[in-house]
Amino acid sequence: MEIWIGRDGERHGPYKEDDVRQWLRSGQVSRDDLAWYEGLADWQPLSVLFPDVVPDASAAPATPMAATPLPQTTTAALEDHAGFWKRVAAYILDFIILLIPSTIIQKMMGSDAAQETMKQTIMATPNDMQVFVAAYQQYYATMWPALLIVTVVTWIYFAACESSTWQATVGKLALGIRVVDEQGGRISFLRATGRFFAKYLSSLIILIGFLMVAWTRRKQGLHDIICNTLVLNGRASEFKPTAPSSTSGGSNTFSA
Repeated sequence: MEIWIGRDGERHGPYKEDDVRQWLRSGQVSRDDLAWYEGLADWQPLSVLFPDVVPDASAAPATPMAATPLPQTTTAALEDHAGFWKRVAAYILDFIILLIPSTIIQKMMGSDAAQETMKQTIMATPNDMQVFVAAYQQYYATMWPALLIVTVVTWIYFAACESSTWQATVGKLALGIRVVDEQGGRISFLRATGRFFAKYLSSLIILIGFLMVAWTRRKQGLHDIICNTLVLNGRASEFKPTAPSSTSGGSNTFSA
């Protein structure tokens, strides 16, 4: 069972029941914190939901336990893996975003002329495979500086975004998913860089490394496994402790 905890007009979670029980025993959450789970008609204090683990009220400290920040990432959150098709949709959005600068860079560096030359070479001898291959080789020999710049731009985009406080590219942010390490933390730029270039390995053998997301237990592609990363549902901002609101006045109302 997954539990949501309400504080200062915000809800936090979801958390696993076992985690909440442990935090209640240790005092990390207050007996007076409101909680809710699916099927419950209304929010209830933890002391009502879990009376068997509530500490003795007479031994409770004078300082309200609600001041203790809730964990940013929980066992429940770490198991909420983003699915294959959601990740595909995020990648399509990122592809569209990157298509604009990539097209501009290639056009500025002569892609139109290179493509026209390749087309004329192929059309001159349409059934000659050697000519076809040679035409493409000539195209890439001409355009490799532009393609290298595009690769660098793409690398910086993915690595900078996924190692930022967003923990996601624009596409992932739009789909409400994020990239984390196996403990649910923010990854470094170096690890994000490794994850980007590991995608080239995932693309080998008819994209098997990407398709692995569909059947691996934690929805990891080959690049995720290599770099010890996970892609989880939820934006990074949803898993940061909310500072106590000065205008809440201790109200127990919040958005569920």
